[in-house]
Amino acid sequence: MSPSNVQSNYTKTRKKFIHRALQTLARGAGVRENFEGQLERFYDLLEQALMTGDPAWLDAVIFDWVNANTQTDIAEGQKNASNLLNILFTITTEVTRESLNKGEALDMITAAQPIFTYALDKAARLEMENRVAWFANEIASVQQKLEKLDRSKSNFISVAAHELKTPLTLIEGYTSMMRDASASPEANNMDSLLRGVRTGIQRLRQIVDDMIDVSLIDNNMLSLNSQPLWLNHILDLLQKNLGEIMHERHLKLEIKKFPGSQEWLYADPERLYQAFQNLLTNAIKYTPDGGSITVDGRTLPGFVEVTITDTGIGISPEDQAAIFEKFGQLGRADLHSSSKVKFKGGGPGLGLSITRGIIEAHGGTIWVESEGCDEEKCPGSTFHVLLPVRTESSDPRLSKLFGDLTRPGEGINVEKETRSDAPPS
Repeated sequence: MSPSNVQSNYTKTRKKFIHRALQTLARGAGVRENFEGQLERFYDLLEQALMTGDPAWLDAVIFDWVNANTQTDIAEGQKNASNLLNILFTITTEVTRESLNKGEALDMITAAQPIFTYALDKAARLEMENRVAWFANEIASVQQKLEKLDRSKSNFISVAAHELKTPLTLIEGYTSMMRDASASPEANNMDSLLRGVRTGIQRLRQIVDDMIDVSLIDNNMLSLNSQPLWLNHILDLLQKNLGEIMHERHLKLEIKKFPGSQEWLYADPERLYQAFQNLLTNAIKYTPDGGSITVDGRTLPGFVEVTITDTGIGISPEDQAAIFEKFGQLGRADLHSSSKVKFKGGGPGLGLSITRGIIEAHGGTIWVESEGCDEEKCPGSTFHVLLPVRTESSDPRLSKLFGDLTRPGEGINVEKETRSDAPPS
């Protein structure tokens, strides 16, 4: 087929081809205008391929169409470019037969067939390469996650062993001293030794309780004892219980009277105390001596938002989701310290995971914002807790029981109901 014939036949069929392709493929005026330019480019390159007999003219447009696939398309194995070329070959054949006489149409279709065959093969290979690359990236990502999980489990075993060994050593030491003291007629005052044993037992109980809570959350078995409460009661109690630690670390804890903090809502006071205690302990742990922690909040339609902002070392963006996972402790396990409130102190990495489980069990959500981790500049972190405002219990009997308690100062004694496991100083 001579170049002059190709040029003549191309002019006859170009407009009709583009119109037919738009009608078949495009959806909506915005897409139509953009896609028309792509079709014109494709047909111009097809003309060059027909005139020169070199199908490589189509390489550029094939490459662009293949790489226009989204990650979702690749993941689902979509072959958009190959399918598009098949449709365009069908349209080319139809339009050629309609616009040209039988001889010209046969010549043009015969010349176009190997070019489209080349294009389809090229598109299929590029799409396969993209899919193989996607699988390779997914495998690498999964491998990294598995390695990170394996490290997290190893770190947890190391930290948990350390956490359990410390109170056991404490109990063993004090009981040994008590045994020696009981044998001596001169030393019969064992109060200080008993206090040491009690501290060790409380520490062990807290570790075991945390592990049980994680198991309950994982199995969707965390039950809530919803009662009427005011958030400011829980926060004021926490400020009181953490006062000694704050003084020891030279930290300032400011709890503001924000909208919603004095509004009546139904929730589990013991669990909310536990959640906010974990958040404040975490803020204390990662805020250098002399820093400050501020609790504030606001009301949103149907929700109350509580924010806990510290002037600590901050959290890297890549770690801001991981800290809410089990064993999501940051830092090196070999540098673990038993103190939960010492700067960058210890813990098995369960506190924030438990906190998220408690908040989500209430129908709320939790997230963190931080510019990044910097121990010199201390950009700080802000934890956001969103809790639904429920003014009635889901249990009608409980609603009736507490129906007359509508003023702050009446109702549940939060101090009595909350767990007595404030962090040791």
